[in-house]
Amino acid sequence: MVQVSRRTGFTGSALIRLLARLTDIEVPEPKQAFADRLSQWLGWTDAISLSAALNGGLAASSSGARAAGNPEERECERVRTAMANAIAEDMHSAARDNTTDFAAYRRRYHARQQAMETSIGPLRGRLRSTLATRSPDMARLAAVDVVMEQVLSAQEHRLLASVPATLEKHFKRLGRADANANASADVDGDGDGEAEPGVWLAVFRKDMHDVLLAEMEVRFQPVEGLLEALRAS
Repeated sequence: MVQVSRRTGFTGSALIRLLARLTDIEVPEPKQAFADRLSQWLGWTDAISLSAALNGGLAASSSGARAAGNPEERECERVRTAMANAIAEDMHSAARDNTTDFAAYRRRYHARQQAMETSIGPLRGRLRSTLATRSPDMARLAAVDVVMEQVLSAQEHRLLASVPATLEKHFKRLGRADANANASADVDGDGDGEAEPGVWLAVFRKDMHDVLLAEMEVRFQPVEGLLEALRAS
């Protein structure tokens, strides 16, 4: 039976902790504060744009009345639920295929990532537009979010693009462990001659499902921040 390490004590986001568990490595505490790390990603043109937004470089839109029933909250929940359901359905479909070729899982993961970008990006833009109508302060916050998205999107894309490679290593490690366990059982005479690839594949699919949900939460963090600002406005 395939055993997966369940060590605890990792720091950082749920996605980082989960990937660290799958690769069985320790995640050290960051030596730099977030602001220090962020400054390394900012070019001088980015810094100018951010400074202009923080100092009210963009004019606020005229104040608008809130829609009854908080439609922004409902729309965000609808998008989140739809993405989570799509991830679950994709894993059910993968279970039916039961393929031992990681390329199929890589294609599925990339498709889910693209779907997240397609759904969350426009949602974030709509929330900013709504926020900008509330007050001059909220308009500045929306402007800051525009700059932050421009500055950080390349870094986010680069980091998240590496996730499938980490999953592939995990996939191969589970497969080798299962093959070795079956070989040992055959040598010892304990095996029944029937390999069960579905066992370790089920473990992998559960891990992939969890990683996708954790990535979704990472991508949703700016949306949650904008929602919180709308609640307070």
